[in-house]
Amino acid sequence: PIVNAWTSLSQLPALTDEATAMSKDLKKRGFTFVGPTICYAFMQACGLVNDHTTDCFRYPQLTSRQ
Repeated sequence: PIVNAWTSLSQLPALTDEATAMSKDLKKRGFTFVGPTICYAFMQACGLVNDHTTDCFRYPQLTSRQ
C-alpha cells in the first residue's frame, strides 16, 4: 500500500494523480459515475492507501505489517 505520514487531517488530499488515472481508465471502460474523489475513497477503503495520521493509534499497527 501507499503509506502516507500525515500529521493533520487538513493535509489529507481529496484525490491524487493515481486516483485521477484510475478514474480516467474506468471511464474509458464504460463506467460513468467514477470521479477521482470516489476512486481515492475506494483506494482508502480497500487498504491501497494508508491515510491514518501519525498520531492515530492505528498508524503504527498498519505500518508495522509491511
